Amino acid sequence: MTHSTTRKWSGLLLVSATLLLVFLAWDNGPTGSGLVGADTPANCSFEDIEGKWKFFMGPSTTNGVNCSMPWKKTRSWVINLRFPDLAVDENGRLGFWTLIYNQGFEVVIRNKKFFGFSDYEKISKKKVISYCNVTIGWAHNDDQTDWSCFRGEQISRFRDTGSSVKALDLENLESQFDEHAVHRKNDKFIAAINQHQNSWTATYYKRYKNLTLGDLRRRAGGKLHKRVYPNVAPVDDDTREASSKLPDAFDWRDVGGIDYVSPVRDQGICGSCYAFASTATQESRLRVMTNNTVKLVMSPQEVVSCSEYAQGCEGGFPYLIAGKYGQDFGLVDETCYPYRERDAPCRRVSCRRFRTSDYHYVGGFYGACNEDLMRLELLRNGPLAVSFEVYDDFLFYRGGIYHHVPFVDRFNPWQTTNHVVTIIGYGFKGDNPKKGEKYWIVQNTWGSEWGEKGYFRIKRGNNECNIETLAVGTVPLTN
Repeated sequence: MTHSTTRKWSGLLLVSATLLLVFLAWDNGPTGSGLVGADTPANCSFEDIEGKWKFFMGPSTTNGVNCSMPWKKTRSWVINLRFPDLAVDENGRLGFWTLIYNQGFEVVIRNKKFFGFSDYEKISKKKVISYCNVTIGWAHNDDQTDWSCFRGEQISRFRDTGSSVKALDLENLESQFDEHAVHRKNDKFIAAINQHQNSWTATYYKRYKNLTLGDLRRRAGGKLHKRVYPNVAPVDDDTREASSKLPDAFDWRDVGGIDYVSPVRDQGICGSCYAFASTATQESRLRVMTNNTVKLVMSPQEVVSCSEYAQGCEGGFPYLIAGKYGQDFGLVDETCYPYRERDAPCRRVSCRRFRTSDYHYVGGFYGACNEDLMRLELLRNGPLAVSFEVYDDFLFYRGGIYHHVPFVDRFNPWQTTNHVVTIIGYGFKGDNPKKGEKYWIVQNTWGSEWGEKGYFRIKRGNNECNIETLAVGTVPLTN
């Protein structure tokens, strides 16, 4: 991928052999698909990906590679991916891999990184075929040298769990949701939330007037094609002991009277929450690492416009942006690439890039996260980017400790979305931390007039809306 010429694809994979040559050419290889970003309709699990793979790589370049151009395979590498995170190559050398939601996976072995999205074919508006036995993406060394395009093909599977080619019916997911319908105020919906629980209050925001349901969905994170959040990982004895020594409450906005959290921002109606949460995590962690001597506001728009690791205003994942994109290419300052609240062509800039030296899912890999590990990571290294499920009632949060009120869904049909936000602290309600209602303190990306001055609190310890399953930590470079 060449950073200055990154391009966005429509999200429809091209499987005809003729069109394929325009995007990804093979010499005597099987038919495949063009590169796309997350969030795609692909739906691949651990069981689908685990197995023996053969990675075919193209010619090497030094400063990125444009995989939209035809390329030929020049070398290959056989790697076994074992559940949940062990990679072993044909010579017995050990490495690491992680699933990235249901979209693709990353492998790190010897000094090489492979990242690719799982292949899929959109048959129609109502049906998608996921080819979990094929991945297409980029390979490079740990130091961002020796770039090449690669295609991975699964040779065999370790467990017989059915076909790795799966159909996903989008019709049920899209039912009762009209992308272009204008949102209308629903007083019964607001009243029902407030009447049937007392943990939090709901209100109507004038900002929503005349927005379409599609606008609101993008604001809340974009489409969630299928709910595939992992379970909360068990807490081992060492982690439990370490977390028991942490304070009962903590807030990075007030550590000895010092605020280490970057300002609240507003993403508008572009589904760029992943870019805002990724930049906010980097900004705040830089403040923590430098004792507030480096106070930046970074550019989500550069990510939206230029990153092939995401899908612009249609969504993405912080692991790939705060983490991988931050390491491979770096983030730029907001003044260098101002926010435009829409998809726009990538343009060349010569500003300084702020890179990431390391990134990880909390717990080490996808599916290893829990509350105790999140609190440890939060205090040790700074705010966390997290994904969680947004239901319609969350849009109207005014204050208090949020939890989803499921019965009110009948008032307002809504397609659940996958939103990304930044956890900056935690606490409890009442005088007794063991008996009080526990919560996370979270920075949202909907402006300072929403919620509690741009923040919200959400129940902690019970994986409310899956907020304790997909936390991402990074280590920004400070020079």
